[in-house]
Amino acid sequence: MFRLPVKNTGRYAYHAVSSALALVVLMGSMAFTLAPSKSAKRPNIILIMADDLGYSDLGCYGGEINTPNLDKLAKDGLRFNACYNMGRCCPTRASMLTGLYPHQAGIGKMTFAEGKTGYQGTLDKHTVTIAEALRAAGYQTGMVGKWHISETVGRKDNAEQLKWLAHQADYGAFSDPSTYPTGRGFEKFYGTIWGVVDYFDPFSLVYGNKPVKAVPKDFYYTNAIGDTAVSFVRQFGKQADKPFFMYVAYTAPHWPIQALPEDIKKYENTYKNGWQALRQSRYKRIIDLKLFDPATTPLPDFMFPKKDWATNPTKDWDAHAMAVHAAMVDRMDQNIGHLIAELKRTKQLDNTIILFLSDNGASSEDPTEYGPGFDRAGSTREGQTVAFPTKKEVLPNGQLVHAGIGAVWAHSINTPFRYYKAKQHEGGIATPLIVHWPQGVQQPGRLVREPLHVIDMMSTFLDLAQASYPSTFEGRTITPTPGKSFVPLLASSKAPAQRIHPELFWEHFGAAAFRQQDWKIVRLDANTPWELYDLKNNRSETKNLATQYPDRVTVMSQRWQQLAEEYKVFPKPTAQQ
Repeated sequence: MFRLPVKNTGRYAYHAVSSALALVVLMGSMAFTLAPSKSAKRPNIILIMADDLGYSDLGCYGGEINTPNLDKLAKDGLRFNACYNMGRCCPTRASMLTGLYPHQAGIGKMTFAEGKTGYQGTLDKHTVTIAEALRAAGYQTGMVGKWHISETVGRKDNAEQLKWLAHQADYGAFSDPSTYPTGRGFEKFYGTIWGVVDYFDPFSLVYGNKPVKAVPKDFYYTNAIGDTAVSFVRQFGKQADKPFFMYVAYTAPHWPIQALPEDIKKYENTYKNGWQALRQSRYKRIIDLKLFDPATTPLPDFMFPKKDWATNPTKDWDAHAMAVHAAMVDRMDQNIGHLIAELKRTKQLDNTIILFLSDNGASSEDPTEYGPGFDRAGSTREGQTVAFPTKKEVLPNGQLVHAGIGAVWAHSINTPFRYYKAKQHEGGIATPLIVHWPQGVQQPGRLVREPLHVIDMMSTFLDLAQASYPSTFEGRTITPTPGKSFVPLLASSKAPAQRIHPELFWEHFGAAAFRQQDWKIVRLDANTPWELYDLKNNRSETKNLATQYPDRVTVMSQRWQQLAEEYKVFPKPTAQQ
């Protein structure tokens, strides 16, 4: 057994793996070569992703949660107010890592193999990941945290599944190890293969491609991710002549909402005024920060008019649940602070570009209704029962309660937008994006309003690495990327003469959207009509113009259908989706 010490944090990241484990991934023949410039040192690249973050959770995006480290990155770097993801965990991750729309990448829905090209449940063979491309270009590569783009295959017997989830039985690999990060270009990996985890004893935890059999009693996954990221930076620094790419994928604040007592205590009185009050206070700060203009981004009506905090019978539970969510975000920010400190200590911060974003908007899901099963253990390793408080009879805190914040809070913390995760309205697909790079960002503190998408990360990183997107890789033909580099935006406050993306596309479980310049059509599912919004004058989607401009809706929906065919949305696994 060995440990990765992190001296500057006072904690350790423990990994129960064989001491003989070698993190070596043999590379096949490369389809492109790098011709680096003699005059510029290529930057290190760190991509940090939160999970189910509310659009306005961070202080620098209008939130009351204590996020000084991310706020400082924003102050000394850039904030973007029109960056988009794909609206859900695994499709966003697949899209971001490949530079393709998720159906092109093979994960149009979730990580289940459903027999159609766009729904393979793992990355398509015609994809190349950022890690593969950058490694071929001479970068060191590492990942920490949530993977969630390998096919998810459970046990057929539910009793076996629950024992597996609770670490009471061992049924081998959590998915095909060739699809793990170490099989897709990452030299180093410590994290979880599946999506939902217990923060105090996560299922599917691996180091390299070997299962981590046990964790210490003081383990908390957010800390482990942060500690390991610091350790990887230290290891990368030993090869100063080679830049590195590191992907840090936090699970926070995804349900189950589980936080450390000292973090929860900070927020025990913060949310006692309820949903509507939080929306109003966040919106005021958003306007004060000039993230949006109230004339073009009015605060939408409260989506739950029958809900009133004053008469809410479970207000104590709800306020506490939101405090736990805030605590999870706070702890993530603390760990990002440790990472920044290590970059400073090793004199790497100035030429390291750090990007922070979320995989989707806040989650409306209520996992208490799901109960134990599939990815939710009903007990701990020691056999203690985990509560799923459907009647809010037990407060969420630590390991023994499985709950979420629910739809009303999710709507509130996605202020100034409507809806939430899995929907294609702005509340589901808009993400904060912070970019910090002392040697590359000009006029720090700027707000960038140019629409971007996670498909652009691949092209941007290859641009920074002075490399090209390959047409073939290791003998495989690679699907061309629709992504574009946004490196020019880092150096200039001037809006580009032409949009980086004249068109952007979304589809997930029938929910769909299409943005063409400043116009956007969006629908809740395949059985509801298209709505139409002028985002230049109504970013918060409060004025549906579909009946006023029916011809525009027709033309845009026809274009959406054309792109849906091109991007492998069709054929779908069943006619009902």
